[in-house]
Amino acid sequence: MVWFMEGMCFLPTFLVIWSSSTFIISYIIALLRRDVDVVLPYISDTGATPPESCVFGFMSTITAFAAFATMYAEYKFVERVHERTGAVSPCLNKASFGFGVISCVGMCLVATFQETTVTPVHDLGALLFFLFGVTYTAIQSVISYRAQPYGSSKCMCRVRAIFAAVACLAVLPSILCAAF
Repeated sequence: MVWFMEGMCFLPTFLVIWSSSTFIISYIIALLRRDVDVVLPYISDTGATPPESCVFGFMSTITAFAAFATMYAEYKFVERVHERTGAVSPCLNKASFGFGVISCVGMCLVATFQETTVTPVHDLGALLFFLFGVTYTAIQSVISYRAQPYGSSKCMCRVRAIFAAVACLAVLPSILCAAF
């Protein structure tokens, strides 16, 4: 059996492919309609006007639900690791899941309220999505180290830690650039 067909492994695979497609498709539509600059537009700018806003909203909502399903599967997996080994604190697992859920709600707000129509709600959603999503990533990195070797190898724990560190470093510049 192929690795991504085992158990719930298809969830993160689907999440990465679908979320990437969301941004790429919206960007291509916005480019073809000349609604954005070719070089480095904000993600929200690529989904600000119809028809790309409709595609962006629809696909982002599916992304948020796929992210929730992936986070729930990870939550249940870590819960099971705790039952068998006691390696991960249930409070840490619940906190991580809570941050993840709030991040998904933020993504739904971003998808539903376009940047040009209801800016304060859109910005609140983006802030929730990024801040709580990065916090979720950082906590999951800690959980990976504590659950090792049950969830993944040391090498994978290091890769997760690097992604979490880069995400943490990107938060402040992202917020500052969005403010300007």
